[in-house]
Order: sequence, then structure tokens, then C-alpha cells
Amino acid sequence: MCIRPTLYNRLAAESSPYLIQHARNPVAWQPWCEKAFEAARRCCVPVFLSIGYSTCHWCHVMSRESFENEEIAGRLNENFVCIKVDREERPDIDAVYMRYCQALTGSGGWPLTIIMTPDKEPFFAATYLPPRSRGGRIGILDLTARIAQAWQTRRDAVIGSARDITAEISRMQSSSAAAAPHADLPAQAFNGLRASFDRVNGGFGHAPKFPTPHTLLFLLRFWKRTGEHDALDMATSTLRAMRRGGIYDHIGFGFHRYSTDPSWFLPHFEKMLYDQALLLWAYTEAYQVTGAEEFAATACEIAAFVLRDLRSPEGGFYCALDADDEGGEGAYYRWTHAELTGLLDPAELRMAEELCGMTREGNARDEASGRTTGANIIHQLDSLADYALRSGLSSREAARRLESLRRKLFEARLHRIPPARDRKILTDWNALMFGALAMAGRVLENTDFATEAKRAADCILRLLYRPESGLLHSYCNGAPSVTAHIDDYSFMIWGLMELYQTVFDAHYLLRAIALQDEQRSRYADERSGAFFITHADANDLPFRPLEILDGALPSGNSMAALNLQRLAAVTGRTDYAEHARRICEAFNARLNRMPEACCMLMCAFEYATGPRTTVTIAGIPEAPDTQELLRCINSLYLPDVCVLLHSRGGCSGALAAHMPGAELKKPVNGRPAAYVCSGTACRAPVCDGEELKLLLMS
Repeated sequence: MCIRPTLYNRLAAESSPYLIQHARNPVAWQPWCEKAFEAARRCCVPVFLSIGYSTCHWCHVMSRESFENEEIAGRLNENFVCIKVDREERPDIDAVYMRYCQALTGSGGWPLTIIMTPDKEPFFAATYLPPRSRGGRIGILDLTARIAQAWQTRRDAVIGSARDITAEISRMQSSSAAAAPHADLPAQAFNGLRASFDRVNGGFGHAPKFPTPHTLLFLLRFWKRTGEHDALDMATSTLRAMRRGGIYDHIGFGFHRYSTDPSWFLPHFEKMLYDQALLLWAYTEAYQVTGAEEFAATACEIAAFVLRDLRSPEGGFYCALDADDEGGEGAYYRWTHAELTGLLDPAELRMAEELCGMTREGNARDEASGRTTGANIIHQLDSLADYALRSGLSSREAARRLESLRRKLFEARLHRIPPARDRKILTDWNALMFGALAMAGRVLENTDFATEAKRAADCILRLLYRPESGLLHSYCNGAPSVTAHIDDYSFMIWGLMELYQTVFDAHYLLRAIALQDEQRSRYADERSGAFFITHADANDLPFRPLEILDGALPSGNSMAALNLQRLAAVTGRTDYAEHARRICEAFNARLNRMPEACCMLMCAFEYATGPRTTVTIAGIPEAPDTQELLRCINSLYLPDVCVLLHSRGGCSGALAAHMPGAELKKPVNGRPAAYVCSGTACRAPVCDGEELKLLLMS
């Protein structure tokens, strides 16, 4: 007999900002927990699962249209147990049910809507749904009526279909290693990217366009190994196009989530921490490759935005800024021509029109109707150098005028109500950020970036690590929560290695090694060698997912493969290298079909190709000669080089146990020396920076 207890909205007690946003909905939302599924079993009803995040524009739209609607809420409460999940807090849940959505519909996105049995097996999946059917898209009212009818009249068939779907998805995962790898997957990935490259606007495919910096990181590495100039051009032209487009906030800096059009002009306006981190990484490397000041300036501006607007009092970084504000989506970033006229002097206004594309009728069009809105989005139609030449200005005067324009608009914007911040501190996103800051600090010789990277890393290790249980995933409102996922470990290990190579505090490298061993013991699939998304003790999902495809973030397995190879080079541990090889082999079937969807794993392949160089500097860190050797290394684009520093004549203490032969690497005749080793072969030590450069470039 089915018992139908009265359910109430239980989200007010949650810490997630996204869940709290829905705490006043008339929908009787439950957090993801066994009690909610037990209620569904007692009520004999399916589960309506909605997954989103606090800065998602279409999540806000669906909430306003449907979840705040009393009629729709009544229909949902009567026929379902309704569960809300923050995808940023529980990326494991999102990964599992996004896989269902992609299998059932061929696409995915957020808000993610899943309807499933009380045993967590879906039979319907969609993304945004309107309240009523329109434009060929079913509405929630029609959908819920049909599913309620099917559940009452054909329940056994519905449940059977759900079980078949789950069995097929589980089978697809378990058979992922059933093919031999192609001979040159990076070349195949490059050719796939070249085929989809937009040679007019940069980027890949049409609209919408996402930054996907890990794709650009792979292209830079492929160019480094092969000399394929097209790979370099694809990466750098995309970075330039994004920097000049409306997807970049030219007034307050930082990148928006994605562009709705092919030319990077009209963005969805949320700003995510992980985008800033990955783009900071990409622009920093592009500067190393090209020496272009535009890339260095963009890297510095990204960092400035994050440190100004996303830094938390605890020392970490918040998740995101919302897409919506009180004026509607993106109102904070838009300008009327009248506003510009009132704020800028005539020369600056002319620059806003000629360089930044401002018009009296507005350059922004409504996404649905295509009509002009009267609003302008700041972007750059050309490089500043070309504009200066065209306008008869010196480069210095053009830069001064642009900075004056930017500063006036920035000051005016401070009087607007800013978008809300999602105040979660996530381990994985913070690790990407402090790792990228550390890299930018050493490449751009900015000690403030290095200091902030250290501060953030210390914050995560203090708030979100427990010696007895390992990493946690999320910290919000004074409390840590949720067991870590694969990305937390993979990105932390990467970030700590980058931080070590900037500040050379052995503590960070030792932590990276310890976390790598924890990841292997708690997340590895013994059969394939790959890492599950979830901890070994996790038991609240239909299956433990294994994933290799990159999304907005690079795959945790791909980052793990890269980490293992780098740690193998640093420590000499062959078991690390073997584990990296097994991860690559575990996903052969998927890699053979579309390696360009796994660009971070292609970065790991590039590293494996060699020469996998380790440079050990023996010298006192603060000594000018030591700093000169490090400066020479950091000026070069060397993605396959790991740098160690042994001070005071050798490596001692806990780190020495991980570095066989480290005690033999010492200063030469009292001068700091660099020892360059590739594989098992080491070159004679060098003490001169230019000589070291030649050695590394040969």
C-alpha cells in the first residue's frame, strides 16, 4: 500500500547558495538524500530531479516561469518527489545524470531535468523546459500530466525501460577499453580540430562558442613537438579573438561563460572561477610562446579581476558571479549611447564608437528576435595598435585614452547593483586558480600572484583536507561538506606542483605526492586503472562513473594521467608512469572515435612523447645567480619540463626520500648549477643562464 506523507520544501537548511535560492519555491524540494528516495518509494511516485547552479541564466528563467508557479508546483508535488541538486556541489550526481541526458537526447546542458524511478534509474531527460508547450518543446504541465498517466497505467513498462537504459549505459562504460589505440592520437585530434576551426572568428564550430582553454593548451603543445604552424595559429588567433570580443569584460576584466554567436560578441554573462583559471593558464603559456604583450596583459587582467571580485576572506576564491542582476541578464555590463556621452570626453567617445563598436541605436540585439535593444556591449573591433595607426595617434596616446575611457566606465559601474556572487569555495576550482596564478607569477615575474597562490593553497589545505579521510569538495557558510571527487584530487595535485615550481617550498610537492597516492588508493578502478569520479565509499548513485571526455573543465582522468607522468619524472617512480599508461589505454574506444574531445589527455600524450625533462637547480633560492637560472627557464615555453630546487648543497629531509640521486646534485665551485635530465640521461651541470637556455632549446 502506498503511503503519501506531506512533503515540505526542505532547502532552507542547506548551505549551497543555489539550493537556498529555491528554498521559498512552492515546490516541495528535497535535497539529494536517501530520505527523499524512501519517500518516493512510500508514495509510489517517480522522482523529479532538477540540477543547476546559482549563476546559470536559464536556471533562473525556469525557476521564475515554473518553480515559482503555484499551479506547476501543485502538479509536481502531487505526482513526484522533487529533488534539487547544485551541480557544483555534487558534480558526481551531475556527471551520472548528464550521461543519461546525452544518451537519451543527444545533447545536454543546464538546467538539467531528469525524471526517474525511486531506484534512481531515469526514463526521461531534458534541459530547460517552458511552463507550457511551445515551439515544438514540451512544457512542464503537459509533460507531468503525461508521465503521471503513464506511471499510473503502465508503471511496469516504465520501470522496465528505465532499467534497460541504466543497463545499457553501464555496459557502455564497462566496454570502453575494447579497442586498440590509433598510432598517433594527437595528430588525429589536431586534424579534427582543424576541420572544425572557424578561420574567420577563431574558436571551433559555430554558436554557441565556449572558450575551452584546454583545447588551446593542446594545440600549443602539438605545435611545440611537431612545428605545425597551423596549430599555433589556431590557438593564438582564438585567444586574440576572445580577448577582443564581448565575451571579455573590457571594463572590469575577466571572461564571461560563453558567446551566443560565432564572433564572441554577445555573451551569457556569468563569470566562472574555472574559466578564469584555465584562461589565465592559456594566456600565460601563449605569452611564453609568442612574447606578445597582449597575452601578458590579458593574463594580468584576469588575475586582477579574480583577486578583486572573487577572493574570499578565508583566502580562497568564490565560485562565480551571476549572469542576472536587477536590470535583467547582463544589465550590469551594458551601456546606452547617452550614458557614454555623459561620461566620456569627445575624444574618448569617438574611440568608444570607432574602436569599441558603440552606436546610438545600440550594438546588442535581442537573442530571440534579433531586434536592437538600445544597449551597447563593449568589445574591440581591431587591435589597439592598428586603431592608433588608423587614427594618427601614437601607441602611447591610444593606450592612455583607452585606459581613461575604461577607468571612467569602471567608476560609473561601481554605482550599479552588481551581480550576486556564489560564495562556495570549491577545492577543484580553487586548485586550478592557485596553480594558474603560481604559473603566471613565475612567468610574468609577479610576486603578488605567487603570494596569492600560496595563500589560496594554504586555505584549501586548512579548510578542506582531513588527514584521516582526505580532501573535501566544498566550503560554504563556515562549514566544509561533500566528499571529494576525482577533479578535487587531480586539480589539487596539478596546482600544488605548479605552486612548488614557483615558490620551491618542499611542503607543496610532498603534499602533491601524498594526494596522488591517496587518489590511487581511493578512486582507482582496479580493472582498468582509470579513476572513478566518486570515492570508493560513495554508494548513492546507480553506478560509479568513469569519464575521459573534456567539458567546461578538463577531464579529471586526463589531468591525473598528466600528473602521474610528471611525478614519475620528478621521483623516478615507474609505478606512476605505468598507471598513467593504463589510464590512457582504459578509454581507447572513445579516444579512437573522437580524440579532439579529450584535449587534456592529448596534452598527457604530448608529455609522454618526451623528452620529459627535469631541471634541478642546486643553489640558494634567494641568490641572484639562482634567480637568473630560474628566470631563463621561465622565459621559455617548456611544457614538458619539471623544475626542482635543492638548496644548501643538496636535498634533505622528507623530500630526499622521493628524489633518488638528489644528494649528488650540488653547486659547482660555489656557483648555483642546473642539472638537466631527460629520462635516465643527465647532461653536465651548467651555471650560466644563456648556456642553460641553449641546452633546453636544443
